[in-house]
Amino acid sequence: MDTMLQAERSYSAEEAYSLPLAELDPGHPKLFQTDALWPYFERLRAEAPVHHTPESMFGPYWSVTKYKDILAVEANHEAFSSDWSLGGITIRDQLKDFPLPMFIAMDPPKHGGQRNVVSPMFAPANIAVMETAIRARAAAMLDALPVGETFDWVDRVSIELTTQMLAILFDFPWEDRRKLTRWSDVATAHPDSGLNASEEARQAELTACLTYFTRLWNERAAAAPKADLVSMLAHADTTRRMNPRELLGNVVLLIVGGNDTTRNSITGGLLALHQHPEQYAKLRAEPGLVGSMVPEIIRWQTPIAHMRRTATRDITLDGQQIRKGDRVVMWYVSGNRDEEAIPEANCFIIDRAKPKKHLSFGFGIHRCVGERLAEMQLRVVWEEILARFAAIEVVGEPRRIYSSFVKGYETLPVRISARL
Repeated sequence: MDTMLQAERSYSAEEAYSLPLAELDPGHPKLFQTDALWPYFERLRAEAPVHHTPESMFGPYWSVTKYKDILAVEANHEAFSSDWSLGGITIRDQLKDFPLPMFIAMDPPKHGGQRNVVSPMFAPANIAVMETAIRARAAAMLDALPVGETFDWVDRVSIELTTQMLAILFDFPWEDRRKLTRWSDVATAHPDSGLNASEEARQAELTACLTYFTRLWNERAAAAPKADLVSMLAHADTTRRMNPRELLGNVVLLIVGGNDTTRNSITGGLLALHQHPEQYAKLRAEPGLVGSMVPEIIRWQTPIAHMRRTATRDITLDGQQIRKGDRVVMWYVSGNRDEEAIPEANCFIIDRAKPKKHLSFGFGIHRCVGERLAEMQLRVVWEEILARFAAIEVVGEPRRIYSSFVKGYETLPVRISARL
């Protein structure tokens, strides 16, 4: 199907069920930007859980939409590779002339060797230490919010809190911390999102990121080891000899991983409570429900909509014959709404019995290394919100990102009527 016609046509529940199955392209970014994706995945889960799209802006690909099938792909890293040289972890192939090798886009044993360097940063003891600083910064940020006027929640809260956290993790110069947000956005942006004037401009910004981090790397490598991510990478045997492209790839991974999950879940959580006022009332009546609400927000939002693998051999999945070299996309956003795996999956329930049963952090060897940190940040920010405001009112529609990888928000207008 012509890509331009696809981009211009409207997306609707009627179309999701009227098109021939072979014409369904659930990876089109417009579906996510307009929040029209749900009936497409609903149909695929029911009629074609492992579905082939022969033509798209990304080329042909398989969609895996059921919870159990996603687990099967995640668990079989020998048959379904993450390696950047085969295309990487997103539906869009890594660019041949500007690859970004990173440990999430590697297979064992190299994947584990690099991941293990940074994983101590996210151990429970370190998370407990960081919580004090995050709580203080969240409190100061919330205290500075205006009362009685409309402002952008994404910029003032979601971006600012996660950017501060990233600066702490990298021991990054505080006055330049918003560079981290920009580099995260640039790294994941779809070419048609309007974020970059051209692919050349995108690559120039990422090269500037590499230059900045190379300076930090050289400073940390020459000094005694410290407890920040740059120093950890610079001193570990498995990462201290990384080439510049690999350094950039892993820096981008850590920036994006530390930014997108928390940032878009902070916004998505507020929006979900606005759309489900009975749950917001329940939370205000019982603030202790924050603990179970946080993983429910992360499931409901699914800030990373998919991960991709490449088949290393011919293999059958749920009755479908996948060929060696095929692109296989695991739609976390669909698996998280699979009612065969998650009861009442299409309902937002802040006191769910098993709230941590979701796919937003992945599964298996590539499960998100920073999941505890993401959950802690969300818990802290909501504890501090509930201590300050009776309610935060969403006063307009969100503007969503043009992407089928990062499921996120550009803006969300809100108003606070009064402080407690």
